[in-house]
Amino acid sequence: MYRFYGLAARLRQSFGERVQKIPLDFGFTCPNRDGSISRKGCIFCSPQGSGSGMHDLSMSIPEQWAHWQEKLSKLYTAKRYLAYLQSYSNTYCSHEELKCALDQLDGLPGLAGICIGTRPDCLDDDKLALIKDLGLKETWLDLGLQTSNNVTLERINRGHTAEQFAEAVKMAHAHGLDVCAHLIAGLPGESTEDFLESVRFLNGLPIAGIKFHNLFVGKGTPLKKIYDAGEYTPIEQDEYIDALVKAISILRTDIVIHRLKADAIPGGLVAPEWVRMKRKVLNEIEKDMKAKGIWQGCARPDAPDEPPLWYGPEGMPPAAGEGEKRSFSYTSQVAR
Repeated sequence: MYRFYGLAARLRQSFGERVQKIPLDFGFTCPNRDGSISRKGCIFCSPQGSGSGMHDLSMSIPEQWAHWQEKLSKLYTAKRYLAYLQSYSNTYCSHEELKCALDQLDGLPGLAGICIGTRPDCLDDDKLALIKDLGLKETWLDLGLQTSNNVTLERINRGHTAEQFAEAVKMAHAHGLDVCAHLIAGLPGESTEDFLESVRFLNGLPIAGIKFHNLFVGKGTPLKKIYDAGEYTPIEQDEYIDALVKAISILRTDIVIHRLKADAIPGGLVAPEWVRMKRKVLNEIEKDMKAKGIWQGCARPDAPDEPPLWYGPEGMPPAAGEGEKRSFSYTSQVAR
């Protein structure tokens, strides 16, 4: 039994084969870093802004694409790819600058879709229309909410409110774009119930996907200073798994789960140590869900009697070996 609607299932439904993400760094910045809102950034964000840093190496978009395509082809059998505009806020620019950036995707071999990481305060109707006009089969906007609690949003220096996030989601939905919301467990001052309340908040919005993150302390982040001062204790593995499984149990069954756990770049983790053990943690999540009889949406009042057939009419599972290899990661921090 498949216990949640994962991104692999969604992409196989769309394309009938495995599709892999390729991260791209266009050199954009963020209003929470350049002084428009703040120069401090979110307390958890690394100096690289969740990206690969390849723009700083003067690598063009085709060069970045070729680099990752060669690397991923050795690990997977994928022939189609999603361009993941990952670093910083990729719509924090003019309409013309965004068009110029998106034009660089034209002709990339194997391009099947796009995921654009940005902030809810960096969108407008013109930019959303431009993204929709790409005409790609899979088009995702990755938007960081992190929490629906405005007090916490201020505490972590997000620079926007939950209400602004909701308006951005509705605007994107009106343009026919899929939104993947980012949510963090273990934020300073928050409990498991606060985390679950954020899931309920998202359930009430027209989002199509979600990324779950565990907050960790990374090098070079404002959170490290808070941690060093003894003012923050990272969430423990068992606590995170318990919160995550509860969150999945109340999540709408149509929402695609893009991620279950956040990762740090090699050498970038300060604490907690369990974050390094991705495969072990994912196995523990699966084990906990099975032991408790949990599947996505099972605790909702409108829950069906059994899990939906997320893998399509034939119940098509992931390709052989997909589960063993999915621990590969090129991300450097919790996303925007």
